[in-house]
Amino acid sequence: MSESYELSVEVEVTEPEVAVVTVSGDLDGETGTSLHHQLANQIVHGRRFLVLDLRAVPFMDSSGLNILIRASNEAKRLDGSLHLAAVSDVVLRLLDLTGISVTTPVHASPEDALAVIAAQRSPTSGRADEAARSAASASDPA
Repeated sequence: MSESYELSVEVEVTEPEVAVVTVSGDLDGETGTSLHHQLANQIVHGRRFLVLDLRAVPFMDSSGLNILIRASNEAKRLDGSLHLAAVSDVVLRLLDLTGISVTTPVHASPEDALAVIAAQRSPTSGRADEAARSAASASDPA
């Protein structure tokens, strides 16, 4: 019986700064380098917002977690974000146990993640926040 250590990684660039990375296979020390290189490549090419579709990842170990943490930190350094989507129950349990699900958004689907990213990047959402702050300070007696 031979084991395959291959990990399949497919990238779809949905916008110049946004990519959906679909991962298939076990994410561990033997396979994680491939994902790490793909994510680093996306960041180098200006993708600050990354969505990882993990529906086909049945297993992840600490090496996989390390890759997610590094990618999240790199995206945040560039004022972007990493979003995890369609995570299996086994992987979600690991994310919950390690606290990664608290610091990195987890969504039911890649489409849900893309909708959140679109809302965060929307110029009108920034203006609404600014208008709300302005209105609050205007009504505040000084």
